[in-house]
Amino acid sequence: QTGEQIHVSLPLSQQVSNESRLSMSESVSEFFDAQEVLLSASSSENEASDDESYISDVSDNISEDNTSVADNISRQILNGELTGGAFRNGRRTCLPAPSPDTSNINLWNILRNNIGKDLSKVSMPVELNEPLNTLQHLCEELEYSELLDKAAETDDPYERMVLIAAFAASGYASTYFRAGSKPFNPVLGETYECIREDKGFRFFSEQVSHHPPISACHCESKNFVFWQDIRWKNKFWGKSMEILPVGTLNVTLPKYGDYYVWNKVTTCIHNILSGRRWIEHYGEITIRNTKSSVCICKLTFVKVNYWNSNVNEVQGVVIDQEGKVVHRLFGKWHEGLYCGVAPSAKCIWRPGSMPTNYERYYGFTRFAIELNELDPLLKDLLPTTDARFRPDQRQEYLFIHLIIGGLLEEGNVEAAASEKQRIEELQRGRRRYMEENSIEYVPKFFKKVIDANQREAWVTNDTYWELRKDPGFSKVEIPVLW
Repeated sequence: QTGEQIHVSLPLSQQVSNESRLSMSESVSEFFDAQEVLLSASSSENEASDDESYISDVSDNISEDNTSVADNISRQILNGELTGGAFRNGRRTCLPAPSPDTSNINLWNILRNNIGKDLSKVSMPVELNEPLNTLQHLCEELEYSELLDKAAETDDPYERMVLIAAFAASGYASTYFRAGSKPFNPVLGETYECIREDKGFRFFSEQVSHHPPISACHCESKNFVFWQDIRWKNKFWGKSMEILPVGTLNVTLPKYGDYYVWNKVTTCIHNILSGRRWIEHYGEITIRNTKSSVCICKLTFVKVNYWNSNVNEVQGVVIDQEGKVVHRLFGKWHEGLYCGVAPSAKCIWRPGSMPTNYERYYGFTRFAIELNELDPLLKDLLPTTDARFRPDQRQEYLFIHLIIGGLLEEGNVEAAASEKQRIEELQRGRRRYMEENSIEYVPKFFKKVIDANQREAWVTNDTYWELRKDPGFSKVEIPVLW
């Protein structure tokens, strides 16, 4: 729209605490302090370029060859080169309604009888949910898939490993402002599909198990294949809640025959009952290329403690076969990852800017805002189990005022709560029926295999996209989930 204001939070300025800058060198910290700029979409190229002075001290230290595609997009916006693309890709730029007020919810009454227990079995008020579910969160980890595209064009195996490490870290960036709500738990058999022509990938996911809850996904492009199956153990410890992931992330780069595997780290939500909630990730990620022993990467997400008050720090090394450090990595998972030694380190990745008023809209990134959008042209192609049809999480825009009048995304909390309860009861009924008749549930689009470590894993059965060619999966028996 003519004269529309684009809010550009210049790279690496998305922190709320001055403490988060203490671990960086002065030159890098100056970059972190880069000011925010409001640019008009109608600004001329010359007017926009006047605001480029903020990168003058950075360009000396950070190689353009090593900046991410997201960074290049930010620079293009400043130069007035982008009128379409990442921020104008035809998708929505805001949710239909802001997040609800949760100040009247007494979490202590809900959680006090569940200290030390697995909270995945505890039903929470719908107001505590955000209008996305876990299947969509798996897709959100691909927000910076351009790092995989770049790895697929990088001949040096050590530099490829650096890019894979940056991708592994980037999957946590979207959580920074999301400590105030939780995703919906998918029901058994629920699915989600995401085709991104602008990013060059197609993705689908499915809830393949209810107890334990297991979500599986598969994503492919011309440059890479990504898949994972993940389950979470949640424990409430009084003032905080830990989320312990179990599962492996997998990436193959066909051009080089690479097959990378790595694990997730522990997530902790602090001040769960009172005060400002904040999220922390800690633990060690080990990335291995199972097809080559040339190098491995170890990334440590540093846990905050009395001796270390620097939040969100990530430190890592790429090690060759002899144990020699080839590359050193450092940064913060919500600000960016650098390779080398400050102040001459090269920026490998940094997150994009946040949307205007993100605090009012669940802390969603631009990418997250787009995930639950339902394109009318897609309706006849999606299975009815797709998360975008789930009435407690969202509703078709054309009928929202005529039928239900709302759900969580549309801001009608009461209707969303009622639908959530109905869907959960339907799931319990299906489970009872299967147990009474000794029926084993078989996922539609994934199959269970035993991986190289003798662990059960879920991989695609290569039927989703073939079945999709028949509109609406007409040849597939689809369960009624809601």
